[in-house]
Amino acid sequence: MSKKATPQDARLILELYRLRRETQMRKARHWWLTDFWPENAGDYLKVEMARKTPQSDWLRQVVSYWGMAASFVLHGTLSEKVFLDASFSTEMFFIFAKIQPFLKELRRKTLNPDLMGNIEKVIKESKTGRVRLKQVSKRVERRRKLQRTKTKNSQKRS
Repeated sequence: MSKKATPQDARLILELYRLRRETQMRKARHWWLTDFWPENAGDYLKVEMARKTPQSDWLRQVVSYWGMAASFVLHGTLSEKVFLDASFSTEMFFIFAKIQPFLKELRRKTLNPDLMGNIEKVIKESKTGRVRLKQVSKRVERRRKLQRTKTKNSQKRS
């Protein structure tokens, strides 16, 4: 993986940022970050298999975006250091941390051994990535527990 940042890295990271601001991508990212809290592979698959729904589209759109962006790092097109900067890629870590506990099962059930593979490689092949994943995973688990509590409380009121 490329380590030294170049002007090309700056242009590419700005273009990736611009793509994140596109209207549908904003909706997809918002849904992933605030509304989608899968507890297991079944929760993920239920959304993925509900074709022709916005949520199914959003699920695949965000996973594909971060997988494509990670591939730039893996192929030396984009500096790892620039890409892993917290100001750019924290969202990728957040999304990966949501799925990581059941990623092996998802890969088996979807018959897709490469599901989130580029993302996983970029994260796990660098010390910076591994440390950040550990930090973000703790935050994700705290938020997941809060979501469970909110869901239980709203069910009790119903």
